[in-house]
Amino acid sequence: MIIDVNEETFIEDVLEQSEELPVIVDFWAPWCGPCRMLSPILERLAADPSLNFVLAKVNVDNNPNLSMQYRVQSIPAVLAFVDGDVADEFIGVQPEPKIRQFIQKLIPTELDEALHDAQSLLGTRHWVKAEQMLRDLIEEYPARSDLALNLAKSLLAQGEGCEARDYLKSVKDGQELVEAEKLLPLANYLCLIAEDLTEEDELPELEVQYRQAARLISRGNLAAALDGLLDVLRQDKRYGEARQVMVAMFALLGDDDDLTQTYRAELASVLF
Repeated sequence: MIIDVNEETFIEDVLEQSEELPVIVDFWAPWCGPCRMLSPILERLAADPSLNFVLAKVNVDNNPNLSMQYRVQSIPAVLAFVDGDVADEFIGVQPEPKIRQFIQKLIPTELDEALHDAQSLLGTRHWVKAEQMLRDLIEEYPARSDLALNLAKSLLAQGEGCEARDYLKSVKDGQELVEAEKLLPLANYLCLIAEDLTEEDELPELEVQYRQAARLISRGNLAAALDGLLDVLRQDKRYGEARQVMVAMFALLGDDDDLTQTYRAELASVLF
């Protein structure tokens, strides 16, 4: 788990490999006394089977571009890469227990791995499987807002707005709160329509069309639901919460989803 890395191999050996497990990069030089003190500590920890990480060593004399790119101005410098990005760093020699703690914070726990699996199911639209996994996790870890947020996503994609709204409202801070607030218009929309028992023949035609999109979501036909909401906005740009619901659906699907990219452009053309 100890490798020498240079400018040619850095992308593959560090950035790409850090998608699978943490990579600790030791920027060092042969003439550096503190580097010779730190290296044995890092190598001992890399040999510890309880710490699953890769130690990558970069000789700054031979790889000046890497030093410039990552703003290494003094050595030894240690940068930790996770998912292709710098997750943490320190400079100089540190006690071994402190370095161990630094590394342990980067290694995913069983919960982290289970959450990653659930998020992968969400990303591939396996909503029911994701829901089942997340329900099991949140029963064991009820205070985790990231679990509540992702469970809400799995419910929203199935049209379960009322329960999803409860989970979204349980998220109180951090990045999860920002995401939850983006999703709330969709949860409110689905819940309101599910609880309103007004007969369709008593409603204006545009309202019927607006509500039909909620039923399409519950059937898993998200493209048709987006089409319906878009058509509502073509007739009335300010109708109900149609725009906010579409934006929330984009947040649910993610920026890279084909539906998001297609309908975001369509929404912009209708509104502007």
